[in-house]
Amino acid sequence: MYEANIKAVLEKLKKGDVNVDEAFENLKDLPFEDLGYANIDHHREIRTGYPEVIYCAGKTTEQVVGIVKAMMKKKGNVLLTRAKKEMYEAIKSLHTDVIFHEQSGIIIVKQVPFKVSKHKVLVATGGTSDIAVAEEAALTAEVLGVQVVRLYDVGVAGIHRLLSRRSLLEEASVIIAVAGMEGALPSVIGGLVNAPVIAVPTSVGYGAHFDGLASLLAMLNSCASGIGVVNIDNGFGAGYLASSIIAQIERG
Repeated sequence: MYEANIKAVLEKLKKGDVNVDEAFENLKDLPFEDLGYANIDHHREIRTGYPEVIYCAGKTTEQVVGIVKAMMKKKGNVLLTRAKKEMYEAIKSLHTDVIFHEQSGIIIVKQVPFKVSKHKVLVATGGTSDIAVAEEAALTAEVLGVQVVRLYDVGVAGIHRLLSRRSLLEEASVIIAVAGMEGALPSVIGGLVNAPVIAVPTSVGYGAHFDGLASLLAMLNSCASGIGVVNIDNGFGAGYLASSIIAQIERG
């Protein structure tokens, strides 16, 4: 989207529809925009294929609104993670299509339709308590243009629930496995499929679970091959990585 904006300005300059000073005014904020409290990287989409994402934790509502307004000027979608309801209340009047998923803390300012990849990402959870992190992953991937399939509450305590949906596992090009407690789900899935598995440990569990550390270490020590692990509760990181893998598959 931003790359198209640059080309459009240069074409106008070439045709004489704008002068040098007008072209400069249009382009000067494209590399980054200094808001005083944030430097918005408007060129990130050109370099990486994806625009900057707003991490809301630790920011004030006023700061978040200012960043959203600046990013909206570039006419692309805006994704916010770890957002609070009061942030949504302050943002929803800025555009006609603002989506808030309170459980996962995701806000999406949808200015253009999402792309939909041919290849699928499956997001699976061990339990219902893992859905907040799973939705952060799923919604991130969808905003970034990926076709997402959800398969929730299929943990190893009732392994037949997972095995009965084997066809969904086999149809996916990438699988995100989200689990707390002992974190066994990615290992089980990794032993069933030939697709890359992105394991996401969650902070769901009792005392000796150590707020996700037990799941993290279990996933890092998985005996199944083809598994990569992101940080505790990092659904966004998993969704972003999955979308990058899908983009390379479809590019190839």
